[in-house]
Amino acid sequence: MANFVEATSSQQFEDLLSKAGKFLTVVHFQAAWAPQCSQMNDVMGELAKENKHAMFVKLEAEAVPEVSEKYEIASVPTFLFFKGGQKIDRLDGAHAPELTNKVQRLSVSSGGLGGPGAEPPKEDLNERLKRLINAAPCMLFMKGSPQEPRCGFSRQIVALFKDHAIQFSSFDILSDEEVRGGLKTFSNWPTYPQVYVNGELVGGLDIVKELAESGELENTCPKAVTLEHRLKSTINRSPVMLFMKGNKEQAKCGFSRQILEIMNSAGVEYSTFDILEDEEVRQGLKTYSNWPTYPQLYVKGELIGGLDIVKELKDSGDLSSVLRGEC
Repeated sequence: MANFVEATSSQQFEDLLSKAGKFLTVVHFQAAWAPQCSQMNDVMGELAKENKHAMFVKLEAEAVPEVSEKYEIASVPTFLFFKGGQKIDRLDGAHAPELTNKVQRLSVSSGGLGGPGAEPPKEDLNERLKRLINAAPCMLFMKGSPQEPRCGFSRQIVALFKDHAIQFSSFDILSDEEVRGGLKTFSNWPTYPQVYVNGELVGGLDIVKELAESGELENTCPKAVTLEHRLKSTINRSPVMLFMKGNKEQAKCGFSRQILEIMNSAGVEYSTFDILEDEEVRQGLKTYSNWPTYPQLYVKGELIGGLDIVKELKDSGDLSSVLRGEC
């Protein structure tokens, strides 16, 4: 798709922004290990089909650290919106409805296929509501956002979802009066919050509380990816994975700098993960692998060890064969 591309370098990213000019550019800072990023890429693809005048870019946050640092990307997925090379908006998290709304709102002033200032045809409300409730496997229509709920009922339901590790996206009904009023009629449910799973209404706070108390909430709503699953995915992202402070281009501690020098001299391809960018991984991996310090080196998903072990392998002449998984 011509208007949905991947940027793999800082220069390519800047070139894409320049090429887009006054038209809207949406940049998805993603990570290969995060399933919610894959889900949001599907949303980006659909938006690209519907908004052919806008440019949609996906960018591996850890692969282009200078761009991520410049725009203070602390987690994935994060979306930045640009016009004329300047950042005009931001969205943190996997919130498909909010992403869709921002694209629709921001692309109008860019001018669509009908030229600058042209209004897109208004979408039928029922069609829009269907699209919103199907934007994610579990959709929560609430007041505010999960980070900042704006009523007690919304705060309670977010807390329940977090306690039970439910993976969900949300829509702030306070941001759109048409959706707020229309959804009550559409689903014949007069209050908020409202929860939908696979496009079907589950109910409000009382129903979710009952499901939680009966132990059925996890069977009704999709579970979030566990930390263990995330760690396994990250460890196996590349045949040789180095968890360190910093990255290949810039080590941020002496031990990480030393191990980079050894790895670079071994002539074997490897990938890195900056533990300073993700506290959950930083702490979780220590327990998962029963190894309390960093850096940590993994080959084909198995822990090799830290700097001292890598030094010993280099001195014995076994490092290259270990990195290739030959022994």
